[in-house]
Amino acid sequence: MKSMFLALWQYRHFIFSSIRGELKSRFARSRLGALWFVVHPLAQATIFALVLAEVLGAKLPNITNKAAYPIYLMAGTAAWGLFTEILNRCINIFIEYSGVLKKISFPRLCLPVIVWGSALLNHVLLLAAIAVVFLFFDHYPGIAWLIIPLGILLISLFAFGLGVLLGILNVFSRDVGQVMTVITQIWFWLTPIVYPYEIVPANLRWLAELNPMVPLVRIYQDALLYNRLPDFSSLLIPSGIAIVFFMLSFILFRKASPELVDVL
Repeated sequence: MKSMFLALWQYRHFIFSSIRGELKSRFARSRLGALWFVVHPLAQATIFALVLAEVLGAKLPNITNKAAYPIYLMAGTAAWGLFTEILNRCINIFIEYSGVLKKISFPRLCLPVIVWGSALLNHVLLLAAIAVVFLFFDHYPGIAWLIIPLGILLISLFAFGLGVLLGILNVFSRDVGQVMTVITQIWFWLTPIVYPYEIVPANLRWLAELNPMVPLVRIYQDALLYNRLPDFSSLLIPSGIAIVFFMLSFILFRKASPELVDVL
């Protein structure tokens, strides 16, 4: 495993230039360019807020601020967006770049790392845009916002580890990617993002307790809306899961790497 990290370090300039090139190529002919990374998730959160808050009258318990639900929603979708962008792209990255892998010699693990770096950059831009939007709600940053990097680290570790594991399996069986598309949609609705955790029926709370994304998303919700630190004891299991998946992804990649290009 040490050799894999050393190889990534030796190709760090390739990784950085690839991240920059990927961002440029996505919106080479677009007038708004990288702003689309921000516009899409903000538009999705706005639509949810309008439909659920204004039309259906959804609101958070014990909070009278009318802007509380949109803020809660934007915080949750930002966290979930980081997770799904890394996860979904890592699942398909080896298939997407199969032609490059067959023609150019470089550490294959560079590809998911490039995805990781690109997603983190997009996420930082999104958080900056969300902070500006919050100002229009008279909602200002608090000291608890400083905990967000911890949420970014844990969510991205989990998404990267799980994504690389599934990405390798997806090379050998393309059904993996199709199945995960369905699972991700179900997973989204099992995570309190568009609804508060408090309204989950008591007999279904066990599903939330088994869902590692619940406490990870709540890092964002607690910090950005309530300006409070998370319950760190609730992060122990998700942190352990994220680290285990991250380490397993390197182990499986090392074993499957010799056959990866042949199968592609």
